[in-house]
Amino acid sequence: MTPTDHAPAAPTLLALAHGTRDQEGIRVVRELTARVRGLRPGTRVELAWLGLVEPTVSQALARLPGPVVAVPLLLARGYHVRTDIPALLTGPDAARVRMAPALGPSPRLAEAAAAQLARAGRPPGPTPVVLAAAGSTDPRARADTHHSAHLLATHLNAPVTPAFLGGTGPDPADAVTTWHSHGHTDVAVAAHLLAPGFFLDRLQGTGARWVGGALGRREPVAELVWERYDAGCGGGVPPGRRTAASQFCRTVGT
Repeated sequence: MTPTDHAPAAPTLLALAHGTRDQEGIRVVRELTARVRGLRPGTRVELAWLGLVEPTVSQALARLPGPVVAVPLLLARGYHVRTDIPALLTGPDAARVRMAPALGPSPRLAEAAAAQLARAGRPPGPTPVVLAAAGSTDPRARADTHHSAHLLATHLNAPVTPAFLGGTGPDPADAVTTWHSHGHTDVAVAAHLLAPGFFLDRLQGTGARWVGGALGRREPVAELVWERYDAGCGGGVPPGRRTAASQFCRTVGT
């Protein structure tokens, strides 16, 4: 018998997705979850939704035994990450659930956005880009989007302007118009959105020459989900500074 025979199973990765009525959006999120599952076949991966689609978070937790690391499939620290999800994870399941950070900002999202822009036809070079996010009135979420724009600008070596489809502007169409007014005929819009739906459809009317697709279709996003799972387990923290909570994946179930 080897030491691994007595090792507890790794906590389940529970991906938490924003709800949508868009069937293509639902399909893309489910396909992303399948890609995440394929990267680590030895760890259970499940999907729950914050609204409109089942299973809900409470339904998923009721079906899952043992420890769980909940990974928000969200690109910034808005209301859902700071308030909604923590509230859903309280109650009798709280002791066996840890919440991982949101997906963004991350260089992997910049990599995914660049790949989607290239697929849409944007050539390499200094062509301006508008990074279009869903939007939020939360200053931390807006700061995350600005950081994501900086990461994409670094990746592309091109100027990138953040814009927001909701909340306080600038609106993506206005941001494209601003670039046009400065003499840039060709402007691209990068969708800072995980899946197709209402917001992605709106980007087609911004006046941009190229519009990148949703990020959830790209492999770097699946890899990023595991990075956030590991962070929820305390990965990346020096061993001498880990608390009992940050060693969750080692201690729960032992």
